[in-house]
Amino acid sequence: MTATTTSVHPAPPEGVAALEVDALRFDYPDGTPSLQGLSLRVEPGEKVALIGPNGAGKSTLLLNLNGILRGQSGAVRVFGETLSDATVRSIRGRVGLLFSNPDDQLFSPTVYEDVAYGPLHMGLPLDEVRERTQDALAAVGMEAFADRPPHRLSLGQKKRVAIATVLSMGTPLLALDEPSANLDPLARRELIALLDRLPLTILVATHDLAMVADLLPRSVLLDGGEVVADRPSAEVLNDGPLLAAHGLEPLSAHGHPHA
Repeated sequence: MTATTTSVHPAPPEGVAALEVDALRFDYPDGTPSLQGLSLRVEPGEKVALIGPNGAGKSTLLLNLNGILRGQSGAVRVFGETLSDATVRSIRGRVGLLFSNPDDQLFSPTVYEDVAYGPLHMGLPLDEVRERTQDALAAVGMEAFADRPPHRLSLGQKKRVAIATVLSMGTPLLALDEPSANLDPLARRELIALLDRLPLTILVATHDLAMVADLLPRSVLLDGGEVVADRPSAEVLNDGPLLAAHGLEPLSAHGHPHA
């Protein structure tokens, strides 16, 4: 088995969603409202885009999925387990959150040590840590860089290593915040190909609508902390009036063919 499929978590019962967000409300400490009773359901294996203007609540929602932020009301359930003080550690083992800047997640002297960090702190046997680390690096095409200091990598390589740090932990749900931001065209294509072949549930907050068209069959449009559309990406991306009403441009405005 590889790190893309190995997990310490048992498969959920049939019919249990990968993610359920139920009437989640989150206000920042200064009183600024963000999520306004937001509800969302994602099935196992789905690849879903979160799109919307700046300030729509996309990143805030991702941070609520594994307890980095905690809503004032509502509920988050991951594979049937409700996020709470008692379950936050388990939930973080199920939701792999990747920030837009991989430097926020890479801190060890070598790539190998960064990828091995999670399994080591899960208390796994050293043989399994080694196998998970090697499998995760192979899954993202970075096995040849195992001994390289992360700060010596390109941005695209850093993003792949950051994904490997999550794969090595066997998390069944990936939540990515602007993964294609600032990548050159080749690194962007490589990232999309990598995400496309991972057999995981993937939720991506992004402004990259061309990536949505290429990778993510379902789009959830947020604005003002609420879901304003939840439809197949081909429909959402071709709905010019809907996109314009929420500060987004159709793909044709960027020279990309319609989805």
